[in-house]
Amino acid sequence: MTSGGFIRLPGGSVVVALSLPRPGHGSVSGPYDDGGCRVRVLVHAVNRQRALTRLRNHGLRSVYLRGNMKPPTPDEITAVLHHPDGLVWRGAPEDDTESWHPIRALLRAPAHRSGATCG
Repeated sequence: MTSGGFIRLPGGSVVVALSLPRPGHGSVSGPYDDGGCRVRVLVHAVNRQRALTRLRNHGLRSVYLRGNMKPPTPDEITAVLHHPDGLVWRGAPEDDTESWHPIRALLRAPAHRSGATCG
């Protein structure tokens, strides 16, 4: 289960933010379980469906946006708009000192070497 949300920008495009299980760590047992390792992923696209398709094309097959409970913050919107790919992630969403990484860094690196450690 993913938690996230979206915001429509004045130009008509959207920024989608999702909290997903880190690839290689498996899924969590429930939507409110903090025992799993999660990452915050941001996608800039022309619409919500295209944003989810971009994630699926990168190998994150079971990504769905249900509701708008945790839309992107203004800082997150700025981060994804200033990235050339428009697709970034961060291992510790509440840690403002961690920088945003391109999606390639999440998918290619082994789980124990890519960013923050998880319990």
